[in-house]
Amino acid sequence: MKAETKTARVSARISPNVYNTLTEASEITGSTLNQFIVHAALEKAQAIIENENKIRLNKQSARHLFELIENPPKANPKLAQAMKQYKQDLKI
Repeated sequence: MKAETKTARVSARISPNVYNTLTEASEITGSTLNQFIVHAALEKAQAIIENENKIRLNKQSARHLFELIENPPKANPKLAQAMKQYKQDLKI
C-alpha cells in the first residue's frame, strides 16, 4: 500500500527584483526556488518561535527570581485557600 503524503500549497506574488534575488540565491545553494523559499521561511519561523519562547531577565531580575525560588514567601490566605480547594477537587 502506498503511503499518502499530505502537503499544503502556499503562493505569493513578488516583484521581479525579489524573484531574481531568490532565484540567484537558490542557484547558489543548489536547490530549487521552491526548496530555497520553504527552507528560508522555515528557518525564519523557527527563529521567531524560539525567540518568543525565551525568558529574558537582567541580572537583578534573575537574582530576584532565584531568590524567590530558593526562599519562597509564605502563602497568603487567598493562596492557602486556593491550594486547599485544589487538593479537595483532586479527591473527587
